[in-house]
Amino acid sequence: MEFPQPNVEQFFQTLVISDFAVAPDESQLLYSTNINGAFNLWAMDLPHTYPYPLTTVNQDSHGMQYAESGSFAVVGFDRDGDELSQLYALHPEGGPLVPLLEKEGERHMGAKLTKDSKWLYYSTTRENPTYLNIERLNLETYERELMLEGEEAAHQLTALSPEGTSFVFVKVYANTYILPFLCDSGEVVALTPETAEHHTVSGIVYTSERDVYMLTNYDADRSYLARMNLDERRFEVVTTAETGEFSNLTYSKKEHALYVTATAGVSDLLYRYDLTGGNLTAVEAPVENIVKLTAADSGTLYMLGRGATMPFNLFQKRLGETWEPLTNHKVPGVPRDIMSEPEVLNYRSFDDLEIEALFFPARKEAANGHTILWPHGGPQASERKMFRSLFQLLAYEGYNILAPNFRGSSDYGLSFKKMVEGDWGYGPRLDNIYALEYVIEHGYADREKLLLMGGSYGGYMALLLHGRHPEYFKAVVDIFGVSNLFSFVKSVPDFWKPIMQQWLGDPEDDYDRFVTDSPITYLDQMTKPMLVIQGANDPRVVQEESDQIVDALRENGVDVEYLVLEDEGHGFSKKENEIEVYQRVLEFFARYV
Repeated sequence: MEFPQPNVEQFFQTLVISDFAVAPDESQLLYSTNINGAFNLWAMDLPHTYPYPLTTVNQDSHGMQYAESGSFAVVGFDRDGDELSQLYALHPEGGPLVPLLEKEGERHMGAKLTKDSKWLYYSTTRENPTYLNIERLNLETYERELMLEGEEAAHQLTALSPEGTSFVFVKVYANTYILPFLCDSGEVVALTPETAEHHTVSGIVYTSERDVYMLTNYDADRSYLARMNLDERRFEVVTTAETGEFSNLTYSKKEHALYVTATAGVSDLLYRYDLTGGNLTAVEAPVENIVKLTAADSGTLYMLGRGATMPFNLFQKRLGETWEPLTNHKVPGVPRDIMSEPEVLNYRSFDDLEIEALFFPARKEAANGHTILWPHGGPQASERKMFRSLFQLLAYEGYNILAPNFRGSSDYGLSFKKMVEGDWGYGPRLDNIYALEYVIEHGYADREKLLLMGGSYGGYMALLLHGRHPEYFKAVVDIFGVSNLFSFVKSVPDFWKPIMQQWLGDPEDDYDRFVTDSPITYLDQMTKPMLVIQGANDPRVVQEESDQIVDALRENGVDVEYLVLEDEGHGFSKKENEIEVYQRVLEFFARYV
């Protein structure tokens, strides 16, 4: 019996899991997934793993948390990618959602329930869209109470003490400047020492009513584990990562231990820190990219993760036992051993800075000799060993993919991450060019067979590289990329605006650099065929960014295909849209091979 070769739909029929939560008694696991082609909430009754649907809203969830009683969960949804998250109560058996906070134009995030389920704490844009307020909702009377008014920077709730007597929030001045504060009976206290040096804090957890642990790079380049006792008000370093830097934190009450994820370039490592003995030990992880880890009261660990050739899956690890899969998501009809396993490359850029990159080789039987340069989004993010249907599809169809973690990428220390601030278009651009020169010089790629594609900041970089280095590329794909820094800085969501000065700069003070680094400046050099894709509801890179570049290029006679998705935002939440977009990408590139 012979079966047809895999097609584009098979690669995009892989299932995505965006978030999950486990009931307090571990009888049910709730998760957001696109089993039916659009995101909805599904559940499995543990220890059984057969899933069943709870909602039919066809929207991805923005956070979820069970009440301590397990009688309901608080979940968040936006509308078609507009990122205006609204909060609802969901019965464990599913059915209609009960609105808790639902107001058009408002956004509510970081929801935390008190142990008695009487109060719901959250950050909100209500009456303060720029800096956000922290409020709480009485779930008996539905009255809202202002707990903290945001000022200077966006205030985001991050942790609530076990008994609800205090909470921790962060002030987000920039992606590399995030300061933590405690609100204890109305008194606001800094969790890290006062300093003129910018630093960040993440992964904040309470281990008791008065002990807070956090991951921070205060007075360091890479994040480590730190602690503050709320009575002593003394910050102390606990331990550092053996490799890379710490990135996520989970508390296991049963073991009185912390599980700490460490990023080591393109992969993750997992450690256990014994709070009693003070020992840090390595723990085997079932995946290369740990997305989320939680610990149940029993001590059982639950993990969401993926690998370069493994889609999103859920795993369970009981005390003293090994990891067991709860899901077994694969690419239908495509075995893992024929998918592209990336090679890690290291090269020197124009100023001798060392850059790491992933190179996904094409399937040998289909190799067409063409290499696609993929500048990642963010820009303060990174390309990692994590499954992308698009990469595996393109590699299967014969394309190599080159994905550099240029300066400004996360997971390489604070100083490296800060390199993109105020320099969106010079250093990172040349890092991408030097990546191309490296793979050409070392025989990975052919200079005459290069293509270009990116999304978000990667879309911006694709446009900029097209305008400034068109000689390298045969064709270009831009997916919701910024085309004009002047219009972009004015159109971002209100609570992004306080970070723009450090992140990008000021359009008046930095006028010349904004001109130099805006892709639209180089219209006359953009001569190669293009495919531009945009979500109509995108709140981060609004449709005007794509409209203006497409209109200008068409006036110049450039061959531009333009696809606007009316029911998407800054990404793809609906399977049919994702399949349509990447079918177009495949057909577009095929014309120039």
